[in-house]
Amino acid sequence: MIGVTGGAGFIGSCLITKLIDEGYADLVIVDDFSNSLKTKNLANKDLAHQIDREDFFSWIDKNHKFIQFIFHIGARTDTTEFDIAVFDKLNLNYSKSVWEKCSNYGIPLVYASSAATYGSGESGYSDDHELVKELKPLNPYGNSKNEFDKWALAQERRPFFWTGLKFFNVYGPGEYHKGRMASVVFHAWRQIKQTGRVRLFRSHRPDYRDGEQRRDFIYVKDAAGVMLRMMQTRKNPGIYNLGTGKAETFLSLAGGVFRALELEPDIEFIDTPEDIRETYQYFTEAKMDKLISAGYGMDFTGLEEGILDYVRNYLEHDSVY
Repeated sequence: MIGVTGGAGFIGSCLITKLIDEGYADLVIVDDFSNSLKTKNLANKDLAHQIDREDFFSWIDKNHKFIQFIFHIGARTDTTEFDIAVFDKLNLNYSKSVWEKCSNYGIPLVYASSAATYGSGESGYSDDHELVKELKPLNPYGNSKNEFDKWALAQERRPFFWTGLKFFNVYGPGEYHKGRMASVVFHAWRQIKQTGRVRLFRSHRPDYRDGEQRRDFIYVKDAAGVMLRMMQTRKNPGIYNLGTGKAETFLSLAGGVFRALELEPDIEFIDTPEDIRETYQYFTEAKMDKLISAGYGMDFTGLEEGILDYVRNYLEHDSVY
């Protein structure tokens, strides 16, 4: 059996679809199933078990002999949440328990970290283990992810194979339920359909023009492909960046959505909300050398191509991946 925490969510459900497409069976989905908004992500998926996240550890104790791999993708991902206790429970301590179960029972593990650990990027975007302790995340979410990375690296007892993935800006089918935390691609498409216009955050820094904030956007299908390769290969454990290695502007992203819809761009700039203004990342770009040298690299989908596939094959058809 293969377990996927957060399996009803965005990246987790796309990973499950990838596993099914590749012929894997006996898939176990772990999540908080009280959120009915995510039910579409579970449709038409042949799953062996659905386990509530609160019951996961007792289930592992009973079934560990049959578990081949665990992907720990589930987390509280709201960057506007400032209740540290929430992140301590759902991100830090829950992840420690997953790690310890995998270590005790010899289960290989891939877990989700985040590019939010890099904060404003003053220490760069290298996934060198020695730099993890120097990072200064800008919000409790990023801090919870970095605290777990630091904890994992300090452990003597580890799963016999493990990797932590610092996901950069993931976009693609299956994120419809994420609300404010959905990708800019999703929000741009929705705004165009409703108003014919895209609203982007104005720059509040003199070194960036409006719309020229840059992020490393990675298509969710590529993220799932890398995770599959790690499960199949199981070599070179450690923490890795997972982006494309190429930062793109929000203007380029918005233009790509308009082109996918065969419309002329109409863009309005609005102030960045005050509750995230001071913690807003103006630039991210994954340093990808380590992932590539470890044998986990691939031909990542370009932003224009990814937007085209996402918009025309999914969003325009109300289809989830």
